[in-house]
Amino acid sequence: MGFDPSRVDWALRATSHRGLQPAMDHLLEHEGEPISDASAPAGNSLPSGSAAQSTSAMDVDGDDDDAEALRHLIGKKGAVSAAATAGDVEAKSIKCSVCGKTFKNTALANYHAEKSGHDQFEESTEEIKPLTEEEKKAKLEELRKKLAAKRAAKDQEEAKANEVIRRKQGKDLNKIKEEIKAKEMIKEAEQKRKEKAEDAKAKAAIKAQIEADKKARAEKAAREKALREGKPIVDSQSGTSNSTPSPAAAASSSSGVAGKDFKDTRLQIRLASGGTPYTTTLPSDSTLHDVAEFVAAQTLSVSVETVSFTQQFPRKTFSRTDFNKTLRELGLTPSAVLIAS
Repeated sequence: MGFDPSRVDWALRATSHRGLQPAMDHLLEHEGEPISDASAPAGNSLPSGSAAQSTSAMDVDGDDDDAEALRHLIGKKGAVSAAATAGDVEAKSIKCSVCGKTFKNTALANYHAEKSGHDQFEESTEEIKPLTEEEKKAKLEELRKKLAAKRAAKDQEEAKANEVIRRKQGKDLNKIKEEIKAKEMIKEAEQKRKEKAEDAKAKAAIKAQIEADKKARAEKAAREKALREGKPIVDSQSGTSNSTPSPAAAASSSSGVAGKDFKDTRLQIRLASGGTPYTTTLPSDSTLHDVAEFVAAQTLSVSVETVSFTQQFPRKTFSRTDFNKTLRELGLTPSAVLIAS
């Protein structure tokens, strides 16, 4: 630093080799004064260069704090070699006893201990030479390559993980689509079966209605013929015969009032939804409400309060006010075919 070597020796002796800062203070305070050996305190001068070398070894890292940290690290994490502890050898670096790496100062040794978990360190006389410019560039390039390789490996792992997630999502989506398609096919097939069953019921109901209409027309034609010829009327359902009506009765019959002479009325009730028709014989004085009660007693799908009746031949729909009228008043005697809905 530009000081005379003799003054530096004088400052070191005067400060008992306590370090760089006390020596600098002494040099600045006694600048220009003559060098005096008597100024050194008695018993503080060193008999040999070994102690000075040991003290200077503590300044390898820059100050007394690093030296103290080094001693603490060595005392906590590993055994110090006997030669270095005795102070007869100058310590120029710190060596890891586990992996053999050497470090220039305690900061690097501490960093290595935290990263590797090694806890065995000792002072070493091996001097770590500073890197040349070429070595620095090579080291920097090596670190860059390692960092790039590490990043590439991480990116590759992330890409693999993302691909796995994408494939799984694709499989789940395809599975959901297949399930939805299968449900739609089942629903469509069920709808077709339902439509087919409804068509079959409708066809059966139409066919039964046609047969009932044919039978009703045949019965009516037979009754009218019997009345015209004065023959007894034979009911094809019951096989009973009635006495021959008088000419007046025949005339009234042709005018639509012959039904008043029949005490009983035979009814055939068919459901609009299809199924087996219900047949019954009721007194002609029974009301249409009694017919509704009869049908409601046969099936749970019919309610007395909501059921309605329709006659196909002649075409007629009975209202709720007709439910209090008798079968004779409604012209349903001696027989009729009704459709309940």
